[in-house]
Amino acid sequence: MARLLIVEDDDSVRAFTARALAASGHDVDQAADGGEAMERIETAAGGYDLVLSDIRMPVMDGIEMARAARRAFPGLRILLMTGYAEQRERAAELEGAIVGVVNKPFTLAEIRQRVDAALAG
Repeated sequence: MARLLIVEDDDSVRAFTARALAASGHDVDQAADGGEAMERIETAAGGYDLVLSDIRMPVMDGIEMARAARRAFPGLRILLMTGYAEQRERAAELEGAIVGVVNKPFTLAEIRQRVDAALAG
């Protein structure tokens, strides 16, 4: 299937999401914040099919990470997730740089469907 990077500072959400997507056959890497995600993206030379990132995180938030990742690897697909309406509004400024925003909390079926749709392009 696809190579994914899950970026989420909440351990339980990150683990749930990673397990759900790995069970769907994806190769899943994980990062706890945007800074760690950028290190993984750079090490992989942008070799992820999709980066699924929370917006609100310490060190480097998802929007800042998305901007940096897209500058370095313009073809990288990024799907953001958030539980905060104001963060969703901030993501609107990234139109064209991201493939969408998933609202938290989400169900197992919903995150699988949104990832599949993002990968289908």
